[in-house]
Amino acid sequence: MPTNAATIALSFMGRINARDVEGLISMMTEDHTFTDSLGQSIKGRKWLQPAWEAYFEFCPDYWVTHDQVMVSGAIVAIFGHAGGTVAGIKWKTPAAWKAVIRDGQVQEWRVYADNKPVYDILGKQEPQG
Repeated sequence: MPTNAATIALSFMGRINARDVEGLISMMTEDHTFTDSLGQSIKGRKWLQPAWEAYFEFCPDYWVTHDQVMVSGAIVAIFGHAGGTVAGIKWKTPAAWKAVIRDGQVQEWRVYADNKPVYDILGKQEPQG
């Protein structure tokens, strides 16, 4: 199971990098929980499709990398970087992810990252009006 759990989690990251929303959804359990780096969660696979689509609109070239992967049973910890472009400005930050694998699917995906680079970009934007 450990190698399989890591393989599944890294495949999930591959779907993120491909911006393959349908592929991401197909890899999730029905009761999938996504928790962002601010601690906000979305539970239920049906809610994740519009959420991922909206995020890829916000950051159309969002990408993730892995430098180190650690596995304990069904839990996978991944350490690397995340980045992309927001409002025409590129960003990159260290990031980590926790994946919980159940029955060959991702039951939980949790992001740990510093949001400051993105907030700095958004803070420089002119108010819309």
